[in-house]
Amino acid sequence: MKIGISACVMGQNVRFDGGHKRSVFCTEQLSEYVQFNPICPEVAVGLPTPRKSIRQIDKGAQVFLSRPDGSQDVTQAITQYGKDIANICTDLAGFIFCAKSPTCGMERVKIYHHHGKGSSATGIGLFARQIMEANPALPVEESGRLNDPLLRENFITRIFTYQKWLTLKANGLNKHKLITFHSQVKYLVLSHHLESYRKLGQLLGTKSTLSIEQLGEKYILLLMNALRHLASKKSHTNTLQHLQGYFKKHLNKNKRAELSKAIASYRKGLTPLLVPLTLIKHYLLEFPNEYLSQQAYLNPHPETLKLRYGY
Repeated sequence: MKIGISACVMGQNVRFDGGHKRSVFCTEQLSEYVQFNPICPEVAVGLPTPRKSIRQIDKGAQVFLSRPDGSQDVTQAITQYGKDIANICTDLAGFIFCAKSPTCGMERVKIYHHHGKGSSATGIGLFARQIMEANPALPVEESGRLNDPLLRENFITRIFTYQKWLTLKANGLNKHKLITFHSQVKYLVLSHHLESYRKLGQLLGTKSTLSIEQLGEKYILLLMNALRHLASKKSHTNTLQHLQGYFKKHLNKNKRAELSKAIASYRKGLTPLLVPLTLIKHYLLEFPNEYLSQQAYLNPHPETLKLRYGY
């Protein structure tokens, strides 16, 4: 699985001050599961390291990227480089950007007034904008936000899901494969966003005049937007209760009570999600169900990343 990443986040000394913004999680944990493609747009367009800082400057009709005094304008160069990378890196399963960077920031990038007085944190990095606009379904995140357990788990869930989609497309997409794929991510979607769960079902359940390629693009965009919603205790509980229903004919009174108690304990915040999930997986081994065993919700990412231990 290939992931694009700001080179400074990988520990490369490419920032304007000659330093880096190395992410321990990316370099020491996630790197065991993905192949990173480090990119520094500033260096790529010829800026040296170290160098004088550049910033986004609002000049009314357009936002420019240059030094504070307006010299060394790299607006067009960075924009074109972003478009070029977006066109050739279609096999990426995600992208991790450096926060607040005038080239790589996903959001809250400072835009300075042209007269030099004041700024507003409302911009998007010029390079990041090209990547995100070219493929709105692509999972993206900023390195600093990956320190938050919920945001980290959400992003990792998205990149592993998107990689499955890339593999599906590479092997040839048809309606049967698309429906099979959806049946495997069905409960994962339910745990994130109920309305999207319904919309995806309607999209595939309604006769369409779209080509399979058009249907696929519409589907994956809706799916990835659904997974951007953070799963909550309420949505997880709803999903767990759906899975619980598959065992009602197999479990005796005591085992049903045990599973209900585990789900309720999670809902109240007394135990992590891992507890009811482990019990469900145990019952699945005892009472096999092919449909349930294929659900991505049960294993959306490697357990060794320990992403579901803390909530």
